[in-house]
Amino acid sequence: MKYRHLLAPLATVLLSACVTSPTGRSQLMMVSDAQMNEMGLTAFNDMRKQGKFVDAPRERAYATCVSKALIAVLPPPWNTQQWEVQIVDDDTANAFALPGGRIGVNKGMFKLANNQDQLAVVLGHELSHVVARHGAERVSDNMATQAAVAAGTAYAGTRGTNTGYVAAALGLGAQVGILLPFSRTQESEADTLGQRYMAQAGFDPRAAVTLWQKMGAQGGSKPPAFLSTHPSTGNRAQALNQQAQQLMPVYEQARKSGHAPNCRM
Repeated sequence: MKYRHLLAPLATVLLSACVTSPTGRSQLMMVSDAQMNEMGLTAFNDMRKQGKFVDAPRERAYATCVSKALIAVLPPPWNTQQWEVQIVDDDTANAFALPGGRIGVNKGMFKLANNQDQLAVVLGHELSHVVARHGAERVSDNMATQAAVAAGTAYAGTRGTNTGYVAAALGLGAQVGILLPFSRTQESEADTLGQRYMAQAGFDPRAAVTLWQKMGAQGGSKPPAFLSTHPSTGNRAQALNQQAQQLMPVYEQARKSGHAPNCRM
């Protein structure tokens, strides 16, 4: 068919770029760790230049303590990477970890996560996004989607179809059918990995259930579950509770083995 020459190279690239996540899930990876590290460092430095970080020695020392305990149990190369923690001047409960070894914790997070175990839930989750290369996966998904839309639009042109309409339809289909479901998958994967890392580091994995219940109790406008980039709060708490029970022996063994963080603000 006339459009095979457009789709065949794309298919070849996609097949050659498949890798496996830490949980065994297939991922599309079209960018390197070095490229993602550069992006992460650039984004973090831009925040610094814009004055987004606040001088908060107690909060920063506390978040650094929790982060170090988690980083120590991450797989290589992340457990040997130099990480920097900064406090973001933002009262919302949020945090992030970026490729390149950078962590940001909003001031508002300390009001919600009021002990080291709950803060470890958040930071373990964010570090898991980096370990599982979710940022690179999202970039790759977008690259593949844009290439597919371009190929579909070119084919529509050969058939006399309105190319603008086809591009819009393909774009919507790609967003709802590919990008957002992948994002929900990534969030669930980060929950799973983060809870595992926190147990291995000596933080109580049951705190994950408490924290996400507190998140859900904050209320506010929420999108429909099928269009949300995060699992619903109820489903999330249920899954975390089940895994917490399975991880209790890991947590108890970690404490016996000397992984007993004592981070306080």
